Amino acid sequence: MSLSRRKTTLGFAAGAATLAIALAGCGSSSEPESSDSAAAGGSMDEPVTLTLATFNQFGYSADSEGGADYAYDLIAEYQELHPNVTIVYNVADTSNTARENFFTKLGPGGLADVEAIEVDWLPEAMQYSDLLADLTNPELDGNWLQWKVDAATDADGRLIGYGTDIGPESICYNVDAIEAAGMDASRDAMSAAIDGDWDNFFDLAKQYSDATGKGFYEENAAVLQAMIGQLEAPYEDPATDEIIALDNPEVKDIYDTLTAASDAGLSAGLQQWGDDWAAGMANGDFAAMPCPSWMLGVIEGNAPDGNWDIANAFPNGGGNWGGSYLTVPAGGENVEAAAELAAWLTAPEQQAKAFENVGAFPSSEEAAASDAVTSYTRAFFNDAPAGEIYSERAAAVTVAPYKGPHYFEVNDAMVNALRRVDEGTMSAEESWKQFESDVNAIG
Repeated sequence: MSLSRRKTTLGFAAGAATLAIALAGCGSSSEPESSDSAAAGGSMDEPVTLTLATFNQFGYSADSEGGADYAYDLIAEYQELHPNVTIVYNVADTSNTARENFFTKLGPGGLADVEAIEVDWLPEAMQYSDLLADLTNPELDGNWLQWKVDAATDADGRLIGYGTDIGPESICYNVDAIEAAGMDASRDAMSAAIDGDWDNFFDLAKQYSDATGKGFYEENAAVLQAMIGQLEAPYEDPATDEIIALDNPEVKDIYDTLTAASDAGLSAGLQQWGDDWAAGMANGDFAAMPCPSWMLGVIEGNAPDGNWDIANAFPNGGGNWGGSYLTVPAGGENVEAAAELAAWLTAPEQQAKAFENVGAFPSSEEAAASDAVTSYTRAFFNDAPAGEIYSERAAAVTVAPYKGPHYFEVNDAMVNALRRVDEGTMSAEESWKQFESDVNAIG
């Protein structure tokens, strides 16, 4: 099947992910029902079955997402409000798996009624925006941060996705592991030790590794996401979308820093989302991890008996990792009902509930400012004031890296390059040469 491509202009580099960004409305033609209409019963009276596809943990239903007990089951709540609607909820194990499925099946009737897409591959999806329903609806103006709306608006002014969350980052840490190294594991002490530049983080990692003989963090690819996310244009030229990764000295500096850390034993070499990584959270196989707000539910789900906490600090000030959208494929059989579901799940009230469920920090300014979010404490993380911490971490973000149509592929190649060094299958020099070859083969 051949897919038509549409050039779009994305606003990732134009605005930073701060709560202070003002919201603006989006104009409209075809308009799905508003979330208020949906809550009142919606426009659909006939029985309808809707399929919803996400990945990892969105905080919608613990039964489907395998997380710890959730305060809210949003899927069940929506079905109670809409007795005519049955939702079949499918969750992919990773964003990579969801991406492969999305682009393999994008076209008439090939995907779920509502499909989640991740911000790193949103630019790829925007090339096929004509195959996704226009979700523009003036009744929903103000539901999302404006930079979130802009990124999912194509060159024709069509909004193709409703924002779910953003990913302001802190550092989460295993209290028992830090204390076993003879280090002060109090929240204040860890926050102070991490605050500052990346050198502070790696110095702390070396102190831990020298004391224990273990890696401090799970893998270099995880730290890569945090460091790359602080560059304005790491992989592509914002003006042309030309790949510049191989000529960008900042990218090479990050690679050299991380591979040196690997050689020093600071990385535990446990691949994110793998079984060993999940077990490592529970077993103390590493002590700390870059921790976007949505990672809270992942940690709690994998280490339910663990002793974890959240430092209110992040190297170089702030960073955003992740954040997703709900889209509605235009070729689906239930586009109007699917748009209602997507609008309801991403409305401010539900975003606040998803934050309480899994730590998915709202992309809604209204939700982020609500008492339900700002006063929220997370019992599992030693009653950390998670709402206050992540509100401050979101306000600390000053850079949103430009992500063009090749961002995901280039970043994936960099992840693989770092993993080869972590695993010892290639030296840093050899793996960089392989990275060069992989990048040259893209596009």
